[in-house]
Amino acid sequence: MNFTALTLERYSVRSFKDEPVTEAQIEAILEVARNAPTACNRQPQRIFVVYSDKGREKIKRSTECHFNAPLFFLVCYDRNESWKRAFDNQDYGMADASIVMTQMMLKIQEMKLGSTFVAWFDPETLRKEFALPEELVPVGILPCGIPAENSAPMEMHSDKKHLNEITTFV
Repeated sequence: MNFTALTLERYSVRSFKDEPVTEAQIEAILEVARNAPTACNRQPQRIFVVYSDKGREKIKRSTECHFNAPLFFLVCYDRNESWKRAFDNQDYGMADASIVMTQMMLKIQEMKLGSTFVAWFDPETLRKEFALPEELVPVGILPCGIPAENSAPMEMHSDKKHLNEITTFV
């Protein structure tokens, strides 16, 4: 499948089969996360692979958007390692972690699994549940698994703005 087709096929999966993701699939997803571009190649991303019953319960306590997935990737960045722009000290850890998550979602799609980027979570609950040190900033949760038979894109999935609404040529 070419890249454009992959991006067009991908949608936010919110219904999963009760089947595990294999260790080989998890490793393939983590490998694309490791190879994702980050500002100045600082690689501040820290990824928690949450697959145990106990770990999944911790995720469920932090968000309603868990969709009973069999696997979650909790993606954080280390604020002590993320690159800061010299002009204004803008921290690029959030951007780096988002790029990492995007690559993970595309790999997940390529493997015919499903995911969705969950940003609706209580960060303090995540901090407590996973004993996150202060320097780790949670950015998102990727529920992951085999899409259920009834899984389908949301109605508004195909609603895209026209290019002239999002683009300026200078």
